[in-house]
Amino acid sequence: MTDGAGPKVLIVASEAMPFVKTGGLADVVGALPRALKRQGVEAAVMIPNHRRVKELYQDELETVAVSGVRLGWRDKYLGVRTLTRNGVRYYFIDNEDYFGGAVYRGGDDESEQYLFFCAAVLAAVPLLDFKPDVIHCNDWHTGMIPMLLKIREGLGFDCRSVFTIHNIKFQGMMGFEMMRDFLSIPDRYYTPEFLEAHGCANMMKAGLVFADRITTVSPTYAREITEPFFGMGMEGILAARRNDLTGIVNGIDTEEFDPETDPAIARRYGVETMKDKSENKKALRREFGLGVRLYDPIVCMVNRLTAQKGLDLIQYVLEELLREEIGFVMLGDGDGKYVDFFNYIATKYPRNTGVYIGYDEDMAHRIYAGSDFLLMPSMFEPCGLSQMIAQRYGTLPIVRETGGLADTVTPYNRYTKTGDGFSFGAFNAHDMLHVIRLALATYRDKPMLRRLKKNAMLKDNSFFQSAKRYKSLYESMK
Repeated sequence: MTDGAGPKVLIVASEAMPFVKTGGLADVVGALPRALKRQGVEAAVMIPNHRRVKELYQDELETVAVSGVRLGWRDKYLGVRTLTRNGVRYYFIDNEDYFGGAVYRGGDDESEQYLFFCAAVLAAVPLLDFKPDVIHCNDWHTGMIPMLLKIREGLGFDCRSVFTIHNIKFQGMMGFEMMRDFLSIPDRYYTPEFLEAHGCANMMKAGLVFADRITTVSPTYAREITEPFFGMGMEGILAARRNDLTGIVNGIDTEEFDPETDPAIARRYGVETMKDKSENKKALRREFGLGVRLYDPIVCMVNRLTAQKGLDLIQYVLEELLREEIGFVMLGDGDGKYVDFFNYIATKYPRNTGVYIGYDEDMAHRIYAGSDFLLMPSMFEPCGLSQMIAQRYGTLPIVRETGGLADTVTPYNRYTKTGDGFSFGAFNAHDMLHVIRLALATYRDKPMLRRLKKNAMLKDNSFFQSAKRYKSLYESMK
């Protein structure tokens, strides 16, 4: 890193907005480099050239390198394509065999996809004009990069690595023979000290052991994952590397999520025109055919339908809650048992329930804008974005105090009259129901409700503070 110059950072991930998105990782990788640029960090992004990227951006992509990757006994094609968007350079690793189909193929096919990706990144970087000081890796799909940087001859220039955990539950596990076959890593590394976890080779473990620094996406989650319940078998190495582990809370793209400029919502509004939020509520009632009155509260969920999101708690009390005068709107997809449950609820309570199984980005914006409360009672939550997006739209989150939810939602205090949401501690359905009822009671106190919504909308959930902390981290690695 040149003295006086900002660090040059290559952010590597499996997906990034606006090119391809399956979850919150894409939002983070899309927004962070722009925020870093404003902090004087020269940041570029590298992701696979997925089918969707080619479908939407083929005419804009420029080929900058064509080469090959040795993957065990196989020689694999490597293309590197690029474009610039919002002042950020994006690089795309091209190989039709691996990235011409699903973003995540599942099983051994997915492991092979991202073993190739890790090897391809390190083969591609020396071919670029952009020579990073730091390669910033994200989740298990990039976990082998820090290890390969250390055990091979590197890139031919000095480069450090950061590994960010977005969700430690997903670790990239495979048989030892598969790892040997594709990356030819010496046998001495297949031990609990380096690669072995849960009785198999583990790409997440490689990143945690070999990265120069480790980050995760909120300070509370950084503490939680050093404990067995949250650490998912990685708590030992994380506790050992506690001094190298930093929690930096995510932000959101405040240009994409801005009720004053959002083209997807029925009526734009801001802190000073908050009354216009009611027009979005009217539109949401029409869209989902809700029979509740305009002055009845609407509780929403915009989430993956998995146990992690606290859906077992919701299953236990939702019917009791729906007997009250509220509307409930849910957008999401996931595990079949939860899909069946919400379809059942929509059929049994059509007057005050709207359910959309799947995901629609514009619909998500309309739900945030038209609802009064967002319900997010996660069992664990590394960071979470929905609660911050909801705050931006003046929709008060109701969350469990875990991970990033604890770090981003200040619970309502009836004595000090402060807060920007509601929260509860124990993973218990009736504790959750008690706090939902507190939120509904507060809804009837219109001056207090306006104060809390204003607090939420004025909260700085941008990547500005996050980018400052990442810049400081990168600079400390000189």
